[in-house]
Amino acid sequence: MATTLLDSGGVDAVTLREVGHRSGVSHNAPYKHFADKEALLAAVAARELRRLSEMQAGIGAATGSVDAVRLLLHGYIEWALAHPARFKLVFSSWSVASDELADEARTGWSGLVDVVAAAQRSGSLPPGDPERMASLLRSLTHGAVDLALSGHLAADGKGGAEPATLVDDLLGHLAAAVPAPA
Repeated sequence: MATTLLDSGGVDAVTLREVGHRSGVSHNAPYKHFADKEALLAAVAARELRRLSEMQAGIGAATGSVDAVRLLLHGYIEWALAHPARFKLVFSSWSVASDELADEARTGWSGLVDVVAAAQRSGSLPPGDPERMASLLRSLTHGAVDLALSGHLAADGKGGAEPATLVDDLLGHLAAAVPAPA
């Protein structure tokens, strides 16, 4: 229910009272599971991060190619554009401590780093610190999605590109920078 409310009206539409009402239980019932709205939203964000991690696991670090990185980032873009309120929720500032959210964030991050490191080991991305390379890729992807959602990036408008094509451009530049084998 919370995700439905989030998708239809953003964070402001999510209340524990409304979640209880739509779930067919007492309006106080959700308080037995969540201390407050932010705790509920942290659980929703953790579930979304888990979904993204499952997508990453489906691609797997074993493929060890720039194509695996591309698939992973394109999947992230598709999710973010299809679910903008979830995207914004997951990457908002959190004042509540949530072990579940922190664990899912670590899992997702390490999955991306693993896919990048495998691509570096295969020689399809330049060598270097895989965390830093993953940060570069995530930053471009995240920023491009954010710009697209706010109307500042579109293939037929501002920027003359979509997030996926910018990811492809960056991956092409990075692949071109791979040193030739000795």
